[in-house]
Amino acid sequence: MGVSFDLFGTLVTADRPDDPADAVATELAKRDVAVPDDWAAAYAEPHVDAPEGAEVPLPAHVSRALASRDVDYEHNAARRAVVAAFDPTVETRPGALEAVDAARERGPVAICSNCSVPELVGRTLVRSDFERDDFDAIVTSVGCGWRKPAPEIFDQTADELGVAAADLVHVGDDPRTDGGIEAVGGTALLLEDLSLTDVPARLAALTPDEHSSND
Repeated sequence: MGVSFDLFGTLVTADRPDDPADAVATELAKRDVAVPDDWAAAYAEPHVDAPEGAEVPLPAHVSRALASRDVDYEHNAARRAVVAAFDPTVETRPGALEAVDAARERGPVAICSNCSVPELVGRTLVRSDFERDDFDAIVTSVGCGWRKPAPEIFDQTADELGVAAADLVHVGDDPRTDGGIEAVGGTALLLEDLSLTDVPARLAALTPDEHSSND
């Protein structure tokens, strides 16, 4: 059995800009990019025709938004502005360390996180009480190209842990996204039904018969 954890809202709380478009605009201006007068509208428009369930990296979206307004800029300016705009204060949630420790007693452990901002998951972990070595794999939507609940992100997580998708238990706080593990035969432990402090006992209580009932 392998266990994966959602990151934001599950293992940690991390603040985000109240107005992401404005935060990105501020960072673009710092990099001498001419921010369009209608930037809020440009930011809100879809600019990448992606398949359903696919992740659009935020730097790609910002680059296309600027291009849609005929704004020229240094090649890496959009990426650097996005990374700088999302610079969170991080708190590790109560019970998170114990939940991950309990998962490690059951098998390999991963993070499986929706995140469209490059580097954000890594910077969040550095600011948390976790170590990178606490996890055998870190799978992000910006890295693999698919957002939960797309089956592809759960399949990749299982592959990186060396287990079958049906043998993956995923812990998360969002039934819509994290519950997607059930579509590939795995087991969802959702924090709407239990707390992080309950996770060790729930993992210990999982039996082969109970787990196979989700197949």
